Amino acid sequence: MKPLAVAYSPSDMDRTQFSELIRDHHQPLLAYARVLAGHPERARELVQDTFVAAWQAVGRFDITRDFGSWLRGIVRNKWREDCRKHRREDLLGDAEMAGLEEAIRTWSAHDGQEGLLDRLADCRSKLPKSLSLAVHAYYDEDRDGESASIALGIPTPTFRKRLERARTALRHCLESAN
Repeated sequence: MKPLAVAYSPSDMDRTQFSELIRDHHQPLLAYARVLAGHPERARELVQDTFVAAWQAVGRFDITRDFGSWLRGIVRNKWREDCRKHRREDLLGDAEMAGLEEAIRTWSAHDGQEGLLDRLADCRSKLPKSLSLAVHAYYDEDRDGESASIALGIPTPTFRKRLERARTALRHCLESAN
């Protein structure tokens, strides 16, 4: 992720600049929302609502703050609002939320350094297509093993083996990047 440029004031931010910032923060924000919401579809809805709210409030964004932290704050508020609206209790208290925020800082880019999510994306791009498709079906599409194997047109044991190989390759790639 790129740090927020301070060459413009938030009120002057155009759609292109905002879109670039959203692209840079989309995956980490989706992961964060998934932890809060517990369900991928609900997480996607929270992130979409967050982007709409962020665009509407971008003129009030303090450019001295971290854009990712600001977006995560909006996600938290949207999540709490959703919990109240549907009479669900917050599953995480303040201490857990603080721990999650600290973990996100580790995973995200900061101070010009590549974050773990960026390194993971780079490692994923190096996977052979068969392994990449298995990872995509399981993690990005949130399919179970049987559903993923059907979608890929391969036997379930073959899918499981590809996913195992992909995880091993990603682990080695991440360890060698340190």
